[in-house]
Amino acid sequence: MIRRYELSQSQWERIAHLLPGKAGDPGRHAADNRLFVHGVLWILRNGARWSDLPPRYGKYKTLHRRFGRWADRGVWEKVFAALIKDPSNDYVMLDASLVKAHQQAATGKKGATKTRRCGVPEED
Repeated sequence: MIRRYELSQSQWERIAHLLPGKAGDPGRHAADNRLFVHGVLWILRNGARWSDLPPRYGKYKTLHRRFGRWADRGVWEKVFAALIKDPSNDYVMLDASLVKAHQQAATGKKGATKTRRCGVPEED
């Protein structure tokens, strides 16, 4: 049974070969890339904090650290590039939300912090 926001078998087959940690890849083999991807999708689709991740996906700190490593290595960009090339694109979702800011929000402070990666918590 596919849970809400999880990939079907055909969707998983489209990206499985692009992910690190397969047999034959150098280094350690991933325990379960599919469960990890489902955890990331849960976080991104719900807009929740990493600490709110349901336990069925594993430890949230482990998933967050792995998400960051994959982002640094360009794994997500590879997956997105492969999905964009697919002519059927039945699974592509567009976000057409509009965010308005107050007019005073346009001015930034000197020495403002640099842009963060998606999913990385802010520093205190």
